[in-house]
Amino acid sequence: MKIVLQEVLNAKVFIDGQEHSSIEKGFLLLVSFKEGDKEETIPKMALKISKLRVFLDENGKTNLSLNDVKGDILSVSQFTLYADIKKSNRPSYVNCMKGELASKYYDKFNDELVKLGFNVKTGVFGADMKVSFVNDGPYTLVIDSDELGY
Repeated sequence: MKIVLQEVLNAKVFIDGQEHSSIEKGFLLLVSFKEGDKEETIPKMALKISKLRVFLDENGKTNLSLNDVKGDILSVSQFTLYADIKKSNRPSYVNCMKGELASKYYDKFNDELVKLGFNVKTGVFGADMKVSFVNDGPYTLVIDSDELGY
């Protein structure tokens, strides 16, 4: 499981030219799964995100969590995070988890974030989405379950 986390001042998802969902201050999460990812990894990744201290405190130090700043989450499925470009200039998606299971995992991940007390807005799995956001900082992290040992 891989997530690109961006600290945002605001973020929106548009589908067919219409705003589907939006948040103000919080996290924009681009979420992807690869073949072989385990369901038990999902709550661990959600908990890790909930505890990250990436927002600035009164001293300008990254000491505050999303909960501390009362931020929201916009979660967007992004299967292309597992694109393979090692052997070609044209991405291969053979390592990406197949749609039906990836959709189930994506929903479970978002449910876990809600269980942790967050207001979670989403895109639509598999839809052609346009994502607009203002990255704060900019502050972006790539969180990989394999690197975390999950």
